[in-house]
Amino acid sequence: MQNFVRVMKALSDPSRVKVVRMLTRREMCACEIVDLLGLAQPTVSRHLRVLQDAGLILARKEGVWVHYRLPEAPDPPCIATLLAHLPDWLKADPELGKLLDGMEAENPCSGGKACGASSGHATDTGEKS
Repeated sequence: MQNFVRVMKALSDPSRVKVVRMLTRREMCACEIVDLLGLAQPTVSRHLRVLQDAGLILARKEGVWVHYRLPEAPDPPCIATLLAHLPDWLKADPELGKLLDGMEAENPCSGGKACGASSGHATDTGEKS
């Protein structure tokens, strides 16, 4: 039951729900998430840590940048159900629709390319470069 409660608490914040919903589309660099949410980098980093600790997202480093994605085989199993239904449950939300419309089709920061987000990269130390 503790894992279930941790997942529900992680999704109790609208910004974290937005992050998870964006990640249902594709992997994203931390700098892109910061830019789209319009929040301070330390605030987004805390949100991402909560989501990681709950098992809702995974992170991978590419150089000094961190990219986030949804797990392929989520554990606990309730995460798989949540992630499968989240797009349908939130499809009528206009704020989320605008946010998703603002996403590029591909991760602008993948493959060693320079970041396309205006806010700069969030490094693994939590600083911007």
